[in-house]
Amino acid sequence: MPTSTEYLSVVKIPEDVEVSVQGDNISGYLVKAKGPLGENSKFLKFREVFIEKLDSEIRIYTTNPKSKQKAIVGTFTAHLNNLIRGVKEGFEYKLKAVYAHFPMKIRVEGDEVVIENFLGETTPRKAKIVGRAKLEIKGQEIIVKGVDIEECGQTAANLERATRIRKKDRRVFQDGIYIVTKP
Repeated sequence: MPTSTEYLSVVKIPEDVEVSVQGDNISGYLVKAKGPLGENSKFLKFREVFIEKLDSEIRIYTTNPKSKQKAIVGTFTAHLNNLIRGVKEGFEYKLKAVYAHFPMKIRVEGDEVVIENFLGETTPRKAKIVGRAKLEIKGQEIIVKGVDIEECGQTAANLERATRIRKKDRRVFQDGIYIVTKP
């Protein structure tokens, strides 16, 4: 339990979410969350930063309140908030396929997104779908949904990166897939 000379952060656990904390400061903490949308877990480890669960809250604290440890307490707090928000509400990225020259076709094949006819290219471009992220394609709008913010964000970034234009003037060739809204 922290004393008055320690740095403390508290994460509240909603009623419809179950959270378990396993491990210790030496080997690291495995935090699991289970909610209406599914399950998610996160492994967190840093020296002199402790995590403990008390009733309906999680306490993250350090016994050595220097700037590095305070920063990690804030980082762990953000990770745990995202963990709880993901299983309760989920995350959603919206992307838009923009083309002026050649109409591109986008489809999902297993764990990849295939982008055909991008700038008239004969070879299709591919982007990986990371983890448990789900994709919905509605015309030119692409929606990436999931319980893990890192998986959803990386999938959206993979789509953007797959349609990056090289060796052409970007002011003229503005075709591509771009993130419009993110959580």
